[in-house]
Amino acid sequence: MGDHATDHATDRATETFVAHRDLLFTVAYEMLGSAADAEDVLQETWLRWIRVDGERVSDQRAYLVRITTRQSLNRMRAVRRRREAYVGQWLPEPVLTAPDVAEDVELAESVSMAMMLVLERLSPTERAVFVLREVFDVGYGEIAEAVGKSPAAVRQIAHRARRHVEARRPRRAASLSETRAALESFRRSIETGNPQDLLDVLAPDVVFVGDGGGFKRAALRPVVGAGKVVRFFRGGYGRTESTITCDPTVVNGNPALVIRLDGELDGVLTIRVEDARVTGLYYVRNPEKLSRVASETRLVS
Repeated sequence: MGDHATDHATDRATETFVAHRDLLFTVAYEMLGSAADAEDVLQETWLRWIRVDGERVSDQRAYLVRITTRQSLNRMRAVRRRREAYVGQWLPEPVLTAPDVAEDVELAESVSMAMMLVLERLSPTERAVFVLREVFDVGYGEIAEAVGKSPAAVRQIAHRARRHVEARRPRRAASLSETRAALESFRRSIETGNPQDLLDVLAPDVVFVGDGGGFKRAALRPVVGAGKVVRFFRGGYGRTESTITCDPTVVNGNPALVIRLDGELDGVLTIRVEDARVTGLYYVRNPEKLSRVASETRLVS
């Protein structure tokens, strides 16, 4: 009888976990910028959840978010040390998302490559508080329990994090059509070899960040300025004898390009657009970060 009851409880716990899995993954991914680390956090969350008597938990979604937040915080601190030893520039791990994520403007902005890089500058606790409050609209009391602070302290942390993010986010969010148009100009420039198409859409102070992770060639430092960025791309793709294809897609809830050389995946390019000009280019070439662009990952808020 006991074994049967245990099996039933495990089944119920599994059902609840699966029902909230996409949300929990999104929370962990927003905090860590890594799908692989987010999956590890979900595994740890599951192991803790099945030891809980779910029948006694009044708000199971909130309880699961709390476990995921604590596990993400633990991992964030470990990840920081790993990133200090990273070769070259570090970019978040891109994930292929359903087109409808782009319609959820707040979620799409929060998981964009540009915003994820802004979140990287926050402390682990600031990032957790910002993500839970601004993206998932979790109450201060609930956040306080998740991060082990008082509600008053959480309000202060949220205010500080919001101020930091506001200072670095685009003044005006670009429309999907503006972003697609800029990416189309980039695609034409790469595929035809005409630098003018690219120069026409780059802001004078554009910043290019490439992430090869020590596995593939990439600029070890950001490349700043339209002329330098064009020369960088012409030096790379202008000299290759491979056939280059750039396929439009949706990555991290935003328009992106998947770039292939002779049919082989080379990397994923996302951009930041302000006032119809590209101010940021982010190119992930590290093969260890490209496993999530073959099939869709569901992100939800």
